Amino acid sequence: MSNKGLPRHIGFIPDGNRRWALERELPKEAGYSFGIAPGLALYERCKQLGVDEVSVYGFTQDNTRRPSEQTERFRAACVEFATDIARRGASLLVVGDESSALFPPELRAFRRRQGEGMKVNFLVNYGWEWDLDGLREGGLRSGDVSRLDLVVRWGGGRRLSGFLPVQSVYADIYVVDAYWPDYERAHLEAALAWYRQQDRTLGG
Repeated sequence: MSNKGLPRHIGFIPDGNRRWALERELPKEAGYSFGIAPGLALYERCKQLGVDEVSVYGFTQDNTRRPSEQTERFRAACVEFATDIARRGASLLVVGDESSALFPPELRAFRRRQGEGMKVNFLVNYGWEWDLDGLREGGLRSGDVSRLDLVVRWGGGRRLSGFLPVQSVYADIYVVDAYWPDYERAHLEAALAWYRQQDRTLGG
């Protein structure tokens, strides 16, 4: 695929892990670890295509109200994913409230962007109100994240769920009905083909 019509910055909302696990008669928390390999495959494909920047939802401040066995598992999955893509050369920035005990200490170093490869913004213990509250101090707390062109959400939900509200203001949103652990490359290819058909006037 040529770079013509390729989004410069894509956001990914990998939803449906718990429902995926329940359908397989597994505990809800078991679904998170099955989302790591798809995330790595998606990262590698975006890098191969020449995407400049991606943003990925890890977990939100709202998610931390879930039972402790779930929060422990999705925190561990986020650490594993972040560590692996950093090792693979990503230019990684973790965006989220590191002042909370629920922020994984292993990721504190990435609150400043590290690495020289494709930009990856990983939202960990992120909250849209926390992000916008930075304006009181002079700027968005996600100020190093550029405007999004496309947001792809798995799991069938037709909503942003607080995902980078300022950067998403003119993003096209593509929904995949499959659960995130069932990610296939065809999902991304379909999203990109759909994106190329959109009339992106950006309000002009």
